[in-house]
Amino acid sequence: MNRKAAKEDLDSRIFDTLNMILLIICTVIIVVPLWNVIISSFSSGKALAEGGFIFWSTDFSLENYRAVFNDQSIWQSFFISVSKTTIGVLTHVFFCAMVAYGLSKRNVRGRKLYVAMGVITMFFSGGMIPTYLLIKSLGLLNSFWVYIIPALFSYYDVVILMNFFRNVPDSLEESAKIDGAGDWRIFLKIFIPLSMPAMATIALFNGVGQWNDFMTTKLYITDQALYPLQMKLYEIIVQSQTQAMQNVGGSAIIETTTKGVQLATIVITTLPIVVMYPVLQRYFISGMMMGAVKE
Repeated sequence: MNRKAAKEDLDSRIFDTLNMILLIICTVIIVVPLWNVIISSFSSGKALAEGGFIFWSTDFSLENYRAVFNDQSIWQSFFISVSKTTIGVLTHVFFCAMVAYGLSKRNVRGRKLYVAMGVITMFFSGGMIPTYLLIKSLGLLNSFWVYIIPALFSYYDVVILMNFFRNVPDSLEESAKIDGAGDWRIFLKIFIPLSMPAMATIALFNGVGQWNDFMTTKLYITDQALYPLQMKLYEIIVQSQTQAMQNVGGSAIIETTTKGVQLATIVITTLPIVVMYPVLQRYFISGMMMGAVKE
């Protein structure tokens, strides 16, 4: 019996050690490239021109960030990104919650038809050209609302919220109705607060998608005043590639300076998501786990 216990203890230690080694390897694989991007963004054009992997800057410089912040279009793009992400997340979560609240009621007329229509949208779409023609017919080309209105609905998020709403005890809703509360008051005062973990999870995923989206701009926006930060980053990358091709043989300074600005822009665009994730992490974890275990 002692031998069996000793063997199990040894196996457990070996397993824990292997897990620790694997965790360290994964951490290094993820952290080292990120560290290289951050440090390279604080390096001068001369240091970047030398090439190779930069673990610590030999020539610390803030010129890349000065170049970024001195560009007024960067500030405009940052404002557009913050605005479309904030408004887009709030409207998306609220709209999906309203639809989910209605579909979670089994006595709603036509519920099965609405559910079937929603499921179809999860697997099929109209395609790029029909979607462009629809956006054009709605007058959303070169409009800020092209970032908001087409992203209002996601049936996948509706399904998640429907499952949460169904877990709310019927007695709470019945008690509220006895006290004279209507559907809107029940929705806003009972279902919304009890479903905050699910909504925070959806808000996190949708917010990251909104912040990183540049295809919407590329397809539907030609007015540079409506360019978000990601589109500005895309322009910087394209510009650096164009300069590299046009200045072959004598463009080390131009290319590396553009590269430094590009790296600084990457850090700036990533920073808000890195800051917001720890704030929503506790809701994210509870939102992923809630409903996974049944009594």
